[in-house]
Amino acid sequence: MGFVKDFKAFAMKGSVVDLAVGVVIGGAFGKIVKAFVADIIMPLVSVFTGNGPAFTDKFIVLKAGKEGDVYTTLAEATKAGANVLAYGDLIQTIVDFLIIALFIFIVISYMAKVKKKEEAAPPPPPPGPTDTEKLLMEIRDELKKNNS
Repeated sequence: MGFVKDFKAFAMKGSVVDLAVGVVIGGAFGKIVKAFVADIIMPLVSVFTGNGPAFTDKFIVLKAGKEGDVYTTLAEATKAGANVLAYGDLIQTIVDFLIIALFIFIVISYMAKVKKKEEAAPPPPPPGPTDTEKLLMEIRDELKKNNS
């Protein structure tokens, strides 16, 4: 039973639970950013580059499946058995990464700024003495006065 007890202690440590929460939130955040890239950013990029809304279909045919074949899509080329250098997915992944990194940088910078403001705020003044403490201080002062 020592192994089970040790594992339970390990799994319930704050850092492991924090990591699990971070992974779940990171996965959800990644999906949000990926949708943002695919639906907002890439259509705008395609306006300036003249490409479609994504780079994933970009490729170079190294060797055609049949001589004289011309392929308009990556799926068409791979289905025909052509040897292709599919560089578009790499470009799309790099664009996704850069945008996700930018969003994470913005969020972490904002969180650091908020934390810095919280740390810079002066601590609240200590609470004043309670009525009982005031009474005890008066008694102490009277006793000192009477003993002198």
